[in-house]
Amino acid sequence: MGSGVWSPNTYHTRASQRQAAGQDAFAYSRQASAVHPTLNPYGLEVRESRDSAEHPISNSIIVGLDVSGSMGAVVRAIHKDLPQLLGLLLGKTYVSNPQIMFSAFSNGHCDPVAVQVGQFESDNRMDQNLENMILGGQLAGGCDVRESAELLLYLAARHTAIDCWEKRRQKGYLFLLTDEMAYTAVKHGEINRIFGQSLRDDIPLEQIIAEVRERYHLYIIIPVHAQGGQDPQVLEFWKSYLDPQHVLHLKNADDVSETIALAIGLTARSISLQEGLDHLKAGGASQQTLDALVPALALVEEGAVKSAGGSLAGPDADDDQPRTRRLW
Repeated sequence: MGSGVWSPNTYHTRASQRQAAGQDAFAYSRQASAVHPTLNPYGLEVRESRDSAEHPISNSIIVGLDVSGSMGAVVRAIHKDLPQLLGLLLGKTYVSNPQIMFSAFSNGHCDPVAVQVGQFESDNRMDQNLENMILGGQLAGGCDVRESAELLLYLAARHTAIDCWEKRRQKGYLFLLTDEMAYTAVKHGEINRIFGQSLRDDIPLEQIIAEVRERYHLYIIIPVHAQGGQDPQVLEFWKSYLDPQHVLHLKNADDVSETIALAIGLTARSISLQEGLDHLKAGGASQQTLDALVPALALVEEGAVKSAGGSLAGPDADDDQPRTRRLW
């Protein structure tokens, strides 16, 4: 997948048509009884992000969305801000030929729609992947204080193939948005049931994180105002597996798209933080928005400088190794 070019005109035309018809962009979620066929993980072999004549230097981006409870509002915010996200990535060339896969997770223990898997897309099919998602854990509701982010990490580690890494040894990007802790292991029974894959043993969370980070820059984004976003235990849980520069506490959930775009530009070392903020300001962002973004993005820039050996210029570098896990 990954053909075509994203068009803001197509996005706005479809939005206008929905508004005129009184339709919700997430109408499927309101009446769904099962995962949308385009997002079904059962029997999944691999999601591919490949180079082509149209996109010769592809860059793979996964946005993994916790869709349980209040986090459904974050999905809506990302959908609303797609023109901003793609405008920065494409218009400012933070990376070449971005191919974005939107996927979702909730609770593998009790939600019958625990994983929803999009494709790597370069055009407006990424909009439709979002619109086909079931939001808010509507088929089960909250059943535990954790959500199954480890299933999304398993998907990225074991079921994606990306040319940016395979051909150029340049990592892709994985942004995992959640307000909860994950489970401390990928459970083989859930993989068998949800993916239809034969997995004999559980996989410790630290192992699946390590596999992901071999090929992806991994960031956890925790919106402060989501239901569990102010729980210090959630923040400390993720910091026990990743360095602080990769765990971003975001003050405003409406700023997720801007955070993702600038984090990519900073990690790719194609912009400085000040340049990114200037781009947002030129695009109409308020000073309040810019001030709210600085603490999280300053961490990303710090990590980029650290990886580059003290300079924002230089080739792609490996992230720091995952930390020794803490018992919870």
